[in-house]
Amino acid sequence: GLYSIATTAYGEMTIFVFLAVPLFILMAEVLSFSGIADDLFDLVYKWMGPFRGGLAIGTVIICAVFAAMVGVSTAAAATMGLVALPPMLQRGYSKELVTGTIAAGGALGILIPPSVIMIILGHSAELSIGQLFLGGMIPGVVLTIIFIIYIGIRSFLNPEIAPALPPEERVSWPEKLRMLYSLLPPTLLVIGVLGSIYTGICTPTEAAAVGALGSLLSAAFTRRLNWANFNHALKRTGSLTVMILWITIGAVSFTNIITVSGVSGWLHDLIAGLNVNRWVILTGMQFFFFILGCCLDPVGIILITTPIFLPVVISMGFDPLWFGVLFVINMEMAYVTPPFGFNLFVLRGVVPPEVSMMDIYKGIVPFVGCQALCLALMMIFPDL
Repeated sequence: GLYSIATTAYGEMTIFVFLAVPLFILMAEVLSFSGIADDLFDLVYKWMGPFRGGLAIGTVIICAVFAAMVGVSTAAAATMGLVALPPMLQRGYSKELVTGTIAAGGALGILIPPSVIMIILGHSAELSIGQLFLGGMIPGVVLTIIFIIYIGIRSFLNPEIAPALPPEERVSWPEKLRMLYSLLPPTLLVIGVLGSIYTGICTPTEAAAVGALGSLLSAAFTRRLNWANFNHALKRTGSLTVMILWITIGAVSFTNIITVSGVSGWLHDLIAGLNVNRWVILTGMQFFFFILGCCLDPVGIILITTPIFLPVVISMGFDPLWFGVLFVINMEMAYVTPPFGFNLFVLRGVVPPEVSMMDIYKGIVPFVGCQALCLALMMIFPDL
C-alpha cells in the first residue's frame, strides 16, 4: 500500500497538464504588478463613477476580466484589494459592500476560464479541460451579471452606501474615450489564452505558457518588469505551486485508500438502494460540498470527493461535464465562506486597520446568496 501511494504521487506530479498550474499562477503574479489593474480601475473610475454603486459594479467587471486572464481566484482579490478598496472607502462606500464585492468578484477566477481548479478537476474526473472551460463561460457571465444587478439594486435603495462621484471629480467624454486604450493589453491577453484553446491551436497547458509570456510582455510594456518584481513573482509562484502539489499528493493518497477499501463502491450501492428522487440526491451532494467548502481547501475537496461521487452521478444519468461545472460554482462559494475562505484572508491582509474581519464576513453574506442563485439556475437550466 505504501509503495502504491509513492508511485501514484510521483505519477501525479509528472503529469503534463499540471504544468499549467505554475504557469497560470506566474501569469497572475506578474499581472498583479504589471499595472493593468490600475489602468482598468482608472477607466472604471472615469466611466462608472458618476453612477450610484458604479465603482463597485466596475470592480466586479474588472474581476471578471482578470478571471479571463489568469485563472487564479486570489490574484484578483489581492490586486483589487490594493487598487480598488482604498478609493471606494474614501468616496464613502460602506465597508461591507466594498469587501464583499472584491472577495466575491475575485472568486470569479475559478469559474470564468481559464481556471486552475478546472484543470485539476478535469484531470481528476477524466473530463475534457477545454470543454470544462467552455462550460464555465456562460455561468461565469451570468454570475457577474447577478453581482452587478444586486449592487445596482442595493445602491438604488440605499444611496448612502455607494454614493456617486461629486460633479467636480467627473471627466469629459473625450477624456473617457481616451482612456479606452487601457483595454488593449487585457483584451489581447484574453484572446491569446482562450482563443488559442478554443481554436484548437493550443492545449490548456500550452495556452498557459502563452499567457505567462503575454503577462511578462505586458509588464515590460508598462515598464513595471524589473528584477525585484520578477523575483517576487517567482517566489510566490513556487510557494503556491508547492502548496497545491502537496495537497494533491495527500488527496491522491487518501483516494487510493478509499479505492482499495471499497468505500466508493459501498457508497454507490447505498445511494442506488435509496428510494429517493435523483434530484434530491444531487441537491444533497451540492449542500455537502458547500459544508466541506467551509472547512477544507477546494483542491483537496475535488481530489477527495470526485472518485466517490462522480460514479454515482453518472449512474443516475446526469452529464458529468454539467456536474463538473456545478461543482466549480460550489467551490467558488468555498473561496468566500468562513472560516476557511481563502479570499477572505487574502483581503484581510490588504485592508486598512479600520476594516475588521467581521466587516468582511458581513459583506460576503449576500454575495454567497448570489452564488447560490447562480448554482440553482445552472441546475434548473442545464443547457446554460
